[in-house]
Amino acid sequence: MAEKSKIDQRTGLLNGFAAYGMWGLVPLFWPLLKPAGAMEILAHRMVWSLVIVIATLLVMRRWAWAGELLRRPPRLGLVTIAAAVITVNWGVYIWAVNSGHVVEASLGYFINPLVTIAMGVLILKERLRPVQWTAVGVGFAAVVVLTVGYGQPPWISLCLAFSFATYGLVKKKVSLGGIESLAAETAVQFVPALVYLLWLSSHGSTFTAHGSGHAALLAATGVVTALPLVCFGAAAIRVPLSTLGLLQYLAPVFQFLLGILYFHEAMPPERWAGFALVWIALVLLTWDALRTAHRTARALRAGLETSGAVVATGTVGATRGADDVVAGSDQPVEARP
Repeated sequence: MAEKSKIDQRTGLLNGFAAYGMWGLVPLFWPLLKPAGAMEILAHRMVWSLVIVIATLLVMRRWAWAGELLRRPPRLGLVTIAAAVITVNWGVYIWAVNSGHVVEASLGYFINPLVTIAMGVLILKERLRPVQWTAVGVGFAAVVVLTVGYGQPPWISLCLAFSFATYGLVKKKVSLGGIESLAAETAVQFVPALVYLLWLSSHGSTFTAHGSGHAALLAATGVVTALPLVCFGAAAIRVPLSTLGLLQYLAPVFQFLLGILYFHEAMPPERWAGFALVWIALVLLTWDALRTAHRTARALRAGLETSGAVVATGTVGATRGADDVVAGSDQPVEARP
C-alpha cells in the first residue's frame, strides 16, 4: 500500500511538472501561428478546444454533469461569466506574447495570487493575517515601481491578473472538474467563435491561405489548451494541494526566463526592482501559508488523538485540511494561458 502511494505521488508530481511546464512554455507556440492575429488564434482556440474536450468526454463517458448544469440556470449563468472572463484572459495573453510582451505577461501570473487575496478581502470580506497584509502591500508597491518605470501602469499584467483572479472566484462558485469546466466554457464560446471564423473566411482568414501546416497548427490550439489540463487533473488527485500551490509558480518563471533569454526583452533596473518586490511578496505569502498549514495539521492531529479517533485516518484528514490552507481555496483553478 505504501509503495502504491509513493508511485501515485511520483506520477502526480510528473503530471504536475508537465502541466505547469507546458503552461510555462506556451509562449513558444503562439508566434508559430503568425500571420494569424490574436483574435483569429483566440477563435480557433475556442472552437478546437471544444472538439478536443468533447472527444475526451466521449472516451471517459462523463456526461452526467451536463444535464445537472442545464437544470440549474444560476450555475449556467456563472459558467457564462467564467467563459467571458477567460476569453479576455486568453485574448490578452496571446496578443501580449505575439506583440513582444512576454515578461509583462509573466508578471500578471506572478501577481495573480496577490490579486486573488485582495479580491477575497474586498468581495468576500475575508480577514487576512498580518503577513498576508504585508505581502499585498509589497505587491502594491511593486505595481507603483513598475508604473513609474513604464511611465504608465503595467496594463497587460494587471488585466491578466484581475481577469484570472475573477475567473478563479467564479470557478469556485461553479465547482466543476477541469475537463467538464473547460467543456462548458468552450461550449459557451463556440458559437461566437465559429461565427467570427466564418465571417473571417471571406475577409482574410489565414486558416486556408497559408498551407496545411499552418491550418494544422491552428487546429492544434485545442490540444495545447486541453493537454496541460489533463495532466493537471491527474496531478490534482495524487499530490497535496500545497504541492500544486508551489508548482504553480513554475509557469510564470518559465515565461519570465523565455522573455529574457529567448525573446530578448529589455529588463531595465526599475523593472528588475518591480519584479524583486513581487517575488518578496510571494515568498512571504508562501512562508505564511506553509506555517499556517503546519499549525493546522498539528492541531487537528492533536485533537483527533485526544478524542480517540483513528490516528491514520485523522492524519490523512488533517493533511488534506492543511493542503487546502496552502492552496488558498476550496479547489484549484485549472485554466491557464
